[in-house]
Amino acid sequence: MIKRLFDIVGATAALVVLSPVYAVTAYQVNKNLGSPVLFRQRRPGLYGQPFEMIKFRSMKDSVDINGNLLEDSERLTSFGKALRNTSLDELPELWNVIKGDMSLVGPRPLLMEYLPLYSAEQTYRHSVRPGITGYAQVNGRNAIGWDERFALDTWYVDNQSLWLDIKILCKTVKKVIVKDGISADGEATMSKFTGNSVDHNTL
Repeated sequence: MIKRLFDIVGATAALVVLSPVYAVTAYQVNKNLGSPVLFRQRRPGLYGQPFEMIKFRSMKDSVDINGNLLEDSERLTSFGKALRNTSLDELPELWNVIKGDMSLVGPRPLLMEYLPLYSAEQTYRHSVRPGITGYAQVNGRNAIGWDERFALDTWYVDNQSLWLDIKILCKTVKKVIVKDGISADGEATMSKFTGNSVDHNTL
């Protein structure tokens, strides 16, 4: 209850304070990438239930001769990289927090296609609302491997507290400023999860 109240107050305050940044970013996205300005995608939320996550668009919709989207590295422009480096693409997710789809802090919502690939331990990350930032994001972000990422997510689920959320938010600001862990080695963003991570409960 306290966490939800903290989310609503924090997200609302952030939207008000950052509204000029929100407006300028929306204008720049439209100028550089065209319409639509917002990127919408179904992601797994609390208990794996799908919701529509909203972000500022950072990639072109370029496709190959078969109509399939090109790789992220081919669709991510210099403007899109700058947007991601500053985490400005995440601003619209504050609406998801206010709606109750997300929290300010929690495991990042990944792709729906990953759900069948999770082990029981990995699925545990869905026991809380996904977050705009999380414990894994301040301990490596996209630069760490999947095993470590999931371990950090499940640690957060077991140790969550308001004080921990505040510390993670403060560390997130620092991470954004120094642009640390934006992408995995050799990837435009992060490597694809294939379900080959280790389930430590079976060791």
